[in-house]
Amino acid sequence: MFADAAAWTRKAGFSFVLGATLALSALGLQARECATDTGFAVIARAELPLQGQRTHALILAGGPFPYEKDGVVFGNRERLLPHAKRGYYREYTVRTPGVRHRGPKRIVCGGVPQQPEACYYTADHYASFRRIVD
Repeated sequence: MFADAAAWTRKAGFSFVLGATLALSALGLQARECATDTGFAVIARAELPLQGQRTHALILAGGPFPYEKDGVVFGNRERLLPHAKRGYYREYTVRTPGVRHRGPKRIVCGGVPQQPEACYYTADHYASFRRIVD
């Protein structure tokens, strides 16, 4: 069908990108969003622990937040989230029942507070993230 492997690779690559773009369009997602978030596991907002759902609702409402450090800039030093300029990400504490300190759970959101472009949940103090989806 193809004269050489390079031609086949170009055709297969184009077909994959086209198929992925069409599939995302059918779901109402933009290809740009997929390109920046490839490799992320997702978690539905309804699947977050109850404390996470409450924290996410507070983020969208603009607070008030129960912890002094909620809303501070998250530096993404672990480089697990998509690259963005400093100040893009902000972190919020998800209360952990039975723990007297802030605990390991956080939601990190990127973009404008109250209207974040993307939010991520970590239950293991930034060792891994899952993108929050509706």
